[in-house]
Amino acid sequence: MGKPGSVISLQRCRALIVKETRELLRDPIYLGLAFFVPMLLLQLFGYGLSLDVKHLPIVFVDPDNNAVSRDYIDSFTHSEYFELVSVTRDAAEARDLMQRGTARVIVELPPDFARLLTGGDAAEVSVHIDGSFPTRAEVIESYVTTINALYNQQALRAYVEDFGLNADLAMPVELRVSIWYNPTLESINMIVPGLLVLILMLFPAILGALLIVREKEDGTIFNLYCSPIARWEILAGKAVPYIMVSFIDFLLIFAASILQFGVHFVGSFLVLASAALLYCTCTIGLGLLFSILTRTQLAAMLLTFLLTVTPAFNYSGFTSPVASMDELGRLIAHAIPATYFMDVVRGSYLKRLGFEYYAGDIIALAIYTAAVYGLCLAMLKKRIG
Repeated sequence: MGKPGSVISLQRCRALIVKETRELLRDPIYLGLAFFVPMLLLQLFGYGLSLDVKHLPIVFVDPDNNAVSRDYIDSFTHSEYFELVSVTRDAAEARDLMQRGTARVIVELPPDFARLLTGGDAAEVSVHIDGSFPTRAEVIESYVTTINALYNQQALRAYVEDFGLNADLAMPVELRVSIWYNPTLESINMIVPGLLVLILMLFPAILGALLIVREKEDGTIFNLYCSPIARWEILAGKAVPYIMVSFIDFLLIFAASILQFGVHFVGSFLVLASAALLYCTCTIGLGLLFSILTRTQLAAMLLTFLLTVTPAFNYSGFTSPVASMDELGRLIAHAIPATYFMDVVRGSYLKRLGFEYYAGDIIALAIYTAAVYGLCLAMLKKRIG
């Protein structure tokens, strides 16, 4: 009496999984691509990519060089946002420092700065900002404006107290600002979780993209065409080992984000890990789809990079919220799986929310994954020639 068909099918699938796992373990290039390169990318971008604008080189033009002007200069240089390059009396020297890129900001005090302030008059200070990096220039402008306002507040309080008045009346409206979820406003808490999404989009997809097309180039694909193994068994046998490898990558990156980069994590690891496993399954499936559609490994890798990393970097919410994009940008964002996983990752790291808040994103990932493997099943034809 023969075995039931389902048992035979599972045995064939398991045999293919074992075969792929052995090939993976025997190939140092694949192992390096699977583990070393993702961690290397995390190190390079985790340390090298920062949106924090600190230690900006600043130069002051101070013709007076007295206690009053030095006190104003100290209000800038005693913060972590500016780093003093030079204090000079020569405006031309300051401009030269800006032109050479040594300084990004010039603050030019008037010759009678101290006399004007002590006499109760307004002193006009000129600020010149290097606009080569527009986004940084906007931040620099806000920093300068804020520090100048704080100095004005202190000077006004001192002036009022000199006349024996209540200094609290000088500033009748006081702001009490609180920052939620990332109170230190450190970009590392945004960048490293975002890198987790991008890396798990790129490398699982590239690994998957080589699985079928590699056998096409080697000619071993005909063994699968001639065998009794079903198409879904081929897909499962190819995908499962690499899904596990990708999930191990997730665990390594998650551990590095906490232990090495000190990123705050306050959410549910179980929710994040479940979504990560689904996401890895989806990205491996995308790679398999590209592998089925192409004839060479180079074409598969180029197509994978073009259709995964480029949209994920620009439209997943890695650098700017999806809600702030235009209509076309939001349409593209919701057409890629990275957007849904990005919501889960950022929320899990920074917000203490339960599964119900991410259910929509996880369901969307599940639908996306099912659609990808459905396309793989439809496009994979067992044929000879």
